[in-house]
Amino acid sequence: MQVDPDAIDVIAPNLKRRYSGVSSTVFRLVPVQAEKIAIATTGPVLPDDIPQFPPSRLPFLSRSGPSGPRIWHSRRNIEMLVGVLLKYLLRKRLKLVFTSAAQRRRGEYSRWLIRRMDAVIAASGKAKSYLEVPASVVLHGIDAEEFSPPADRAAVRSELGLDADALIVGCFGRIRKQKGTDLFVDAMIDLLPRHPTAQGIIMGGVTRDQQAFVDGLKSRIDAAGLGDRLRILPEDKGFTIAPWFQASDIYVAPQRWEGFGLTPLEAMSCGVAVVATRVGAFEDLVVPDETGFLVPPEDLSGLIAATDMLMSDTDLRQSMAKAARRKVVAQHQIGHEADAITAVYRRLMAEG
Repeated sequence: MQVDPDAIDVIAPNLKRRYSGVSSTVFRLVPVQAEKIAIATTGPVLPDDIPQFPPSRLPFLSRSGPSGPRIWHSRRNIEMLVGVLLKYLLRKRLKLVFTSAAQRRRGEYSRWLIRRMDAVIAASGKAKSYLEVPASVVLHGIDAEEFSPPADRAAVRSELGLDADALIVGCFGRIRKQKGTDLFVDAMIDLLPRHPTAQGIIMGGVTRDQQAFVDGLKSRIDAAGLGDRLRILPEDKGFTIAPWFQASDIYVAPQRWEGFGLTPLEAMSCGVAVVATRVGAFEDLVVPDETGFLVPPEDLSGLIAATDMLMSDTDLRQSMAKAARRKVVAQHQIGHEADAITAVYRRLMAEG
């Protein structure tokens, strides 16, 4: 949906080609925010149905937005840098906003960029604690209509090429050690022989520097004789991975480290019980023994035990799945996030 950038008050750029959790956040938020404020995104690869304009138009933006200073909302270093250049080099009348999800002390370059922001938003209380500037906390939300329990799970599985009758345990997102994909593989190698109808599905992007890591995982799976039941699938190039959650019975988020982490929330919204590590915002999202289980990072035995409980108990799994969906609808809808962020925009615009 192409728009005239000079008619836009807020720009939320997505300046990376590779689809990521940050991309997912931008793609879901912008259409919701567009109902209340003139907002668009820009970047090299975007879905057709969101308000957008080409990055080549950035140097030629009108100096101000139609309502005063224009908001530039970054979520990555590259986007902060472009905002700084537009404001201080090209003299655009911008208010710079940055959302930080990192739960670690950033490097000097990142801190330099952050100090040039007019407002900073933290994606969790933990993320705020690592910032050296004032910040508002706004938790991520989910489009509970897009990420919803499927009307026909068998049909979804058929479209994805998955077994309609299997007990499917999913682990989705970038495949790398930080994400704990190897822990998921080790857990499934232990559990699948005990659960003959179960299958493990790993799906996500693999960068070139992680190919050796992925090849090692495939070798471990083959050595265990589980190549047909524990599969590593290519990244789904679509702009939503909702069908993969809708096809799953259990979702495992075994991360060693995470900034925020949307996947457990996406799974919960689709009515899927979750096993997650105590990293990122997972402790803010998963209610232990109600919507899923939380285990310490790197705790393989704990990960196995929690996942085994859900694989072994259909009633428990279904009860947690329903509770997970209720929690998302009540507390984590994207409209809540959109309203809180838009309030930050309006405050900055009013300051002039």
